[in-house]
Amino acid sequence: METLTELIQNSGLANLDWGNLVMFVIAGVLIYLAITKNYEPLLLIPIGFGTILANLPLAEMGAYDNGIIALIYKSGIKTELLPPIIFLGVGVLTDFRPLLGRPITFMLGAAAQLGIFVAALGAAYLLGFTYKEAAAIGIIGGADGPTSIFLASQLAPHLLGPIAVAAYSYMSLVPIIQPPIIRMFTSKKEREIDMPQARPVSKTAVILFPIVTGIIASLAIPSAAPLIGLLMFGNLLRECGVTERLRKTAGGALIDIVTLFLGLAVGATMAAEHFLTWQTIMILVLGAFAFAFSTAGGLVFAKIINLFLPGTKKINPCIGAAGVSAVPMAARVVQKFVSDQTNGRVNPLMPAMGPNVAGVIGSAVAAGIFLSLLT
Repeated sequence: METLTELIQNSGLANLDWGNLVMFVIAGVLIYLAITKNYEPLLLIPIGFGTILANLPLAEMGAYDNGIIALIYKSGIKTELLPPIIFLGVGVLTDFRPLLGRPITFMLGAAAQLGIFVAALGAAYLLGFTYKEAAAIGIIGGADGPTSIFLASQLAPHLLGPIAVAAYSYMSLVPIIQPPIIRMFTSKKEREIDMPQARPVSKTAVILFPIVTGIIASLAIPSAAPLIGLLMFGNLLRECGVTERLRKTAGGALIDIVTLFLGLAVGATMAAEHFLTWQTIMILVLGAFAFAFSTAGGLVFAKIINLFLPGTKKINPCIGAAGVSAVPMAARVVQKFVSDQTNGRVNPLMPAMGPNVAGVIGSAVAAGIFLSLLT
C-alpha cells in the first residue's frame, strides 16, 4: 500500500495544477485552428503538441528542462541553427521576379516594417519592457515566424513562446486582419488602378540578384547575414538550374524536418509558469498593433509614391499591404480584396508579390538592425 501511495504521489496526475490544465486548453485551441481552419497547420500542430509535452508534470519535456526537447531547443534554437535553415528553404520556394520586374515595390516591403519599430518603441517606453524584449516583441510586426524566433532566441529567450505564438497567429489571421485596414486607407478610385505588366526579367538578373543582394545586405548589416545569406543561397539553388537535387532537398525534406523540430521546441517553451503571465497578454496585444501598423505603413507609402508618378505609372496602393512578409498569403489577400471590390476587373496578384517577397528581406534586415544595436 505504501508503494502504491508513493507511486501515485510521484505521478504526473498528482502534480497537475491549474496552469497545466489551462495550457492544455490553449494547446487544444492551436491544434483545433490548425485542423479545422487550416491556420498554419505545419507549425501550429507541432507548437500545440509541444505545449502539451511541456506541461506534463515530471516528464522533463519542456524546452527549459533536461529532456530530449531541451536538447533540440538548446542545439537548434539557442544556437541560431534552425531559423536560418527555414530561410534556406524559403529562398528555394521564393520567386523574386515580381520584385525585379518592378524594383519600386522594394520600397513598399521596407515601409511595411513600420509596425516593427512602432511596437518596439511602445513596448520599451510605454509598457516598461527592456530594449531587448521590446525589439523581440516588435519584430512580430514583420509577420515572419522564423525571424521572430531567431530574434527572440537571441534577445529575449524567456519570451520566445508567446512571441512565436503571436507571430504565427497573426500570420494565419492575415485574411481577417488586413482587409479592414486596406479599406480604411484606400479609396474606391485607388482600388481600381490597374497596373500594367511588369517588365520581363532576364535569367542573368535572377541569378545575380541573390548573389549581389546577399553580399550587399550582409556587408551593410552583418547581424542579418545568417538569415539573408541562407535566404539568398536557397534562391540561387532555385534559379541557377544546375542544382536540382539540392533545390529539392532544401525546399522539401530539409525544410519539413526543420519545421517539425522548430515547432515542437517552440511549443515546449510554453510551460505554464513561463506563458501564463501578464507579459504574454501584452505581447499578444502589441503584436496586433505591430502587424496593423506594418500593413498601414505599406499602404500609406504606396500612396506617397503615387504622388510622384505620372498617371499611367501609378501603382495600386493596396499592394502596399502585401509588404509584410507573410508569403504568399498577404499577396493573395490583396488580390482577393481588390478583385472583390472591382468585380473582377482588377487583379493585382503579381504586382503584390513584389512587395510581399521584399518584406521577407525587410524583416530580416530589421532583425539584423536590432541585433547590431542591442548585442
